[in-house]
Amino acid sequence: MLIDGKATAAIIKQEIAKEVEEIVANGGKRPHLAAILVGHDGGSETYVKNKVIACEACGFTSTLIRYESDVTEEELLKKVEELNNDADIDGFIVQLPLPAHISEQKVIEAIDYRKDVDGFHPINVGRMSIGLPCYISATPNGILELLKRYNIETKGKKCVVLGRSNIVGKPMAQLMMQKNYPGDTTVTVCHSHTNNIKEECRQADIIIAAIGIPNFLTADMVKEGAVVIDVGTTRVKDETRKSGFRLNGDVKFDEVAPKCSYITPVPGGVGPMTICSLMKNTLSAGKKEFYK
Repeated sequence: MLIDGKATAAIIKQEIAKEVEEIVANGGKRPHLAAILVGHDGGSETYVKNKVIACEACGFTSTLIRYESDVTEEELLKKVEELNNDADIDGFIVQLPLPAHISEQKVIEAIDYRKDVDGFHPINVGRMSIGLPCYISATPNGILELLKRYNIETKGKKCVVLGRSNIVGKPMAQLMMQKNYPGDTTVTVCHSHTNNIKEECRQADIIIAAIGIPNFLTADMVKEGAVVIDVGTTRVKDETRKSGFRLNGDVKFDEVAPKCSYITPVPGGVGPMTICSLMKNTLSAGKKEFYK
């Protein structure tokens, strides 16, 4: 069965918009999300544009702050500090990747963790790993939401996470281990140095592919009835498309899909849910749900 992230995200945005209207009707403040975009990276431009559109759909106020790629680290950190101290802004993100002369880690740590709706600050990462309320990184949170909305059984299952990035792989593994639903799985994290990666995958009931290699997961790596979540979004040249490229997942979809009980497509699977999770985090920030 195909997991439709696009349709699920549309439903969640409607739910958020309804709640925002109730908050405003009761005299509360409309949540406000700000985004800092540095340079003109194609992927980042698209993501930020989609985030602004999602904010409108959810009834949020949104502010986009743009810098050219030659902005100094000092200037960027000054803006982060400004947003930290702006009482009207509930949450903000700095779109990654940043130019090479700027330390991403320094910028992430400069963000007030109470406004870190991307969930990248070490305080949020730490709280997530021990199961405390916090902003959870958007892609893993979106995947949990899909598992939940499709009533996919996770308890006692074997889950393989392909990839160990700080943004997806590591938090995903932590979340799938937690004592709640979705979770309670036995997790194996596989990466570029894992021996017998095919065998590991073949034993999995749930595979979350976030390794960044197009068509990495093939049919001979998946057992019958497995649940496959494809996080990959690599731009692959495609002359038949107007844009000149198409998005390709980490899963060889056409050959893997027939073996799966559930599978996410690319595009239209995890992607829309990532932006949706950011919206949910912004709503939580507006309500001061995790941090007063």
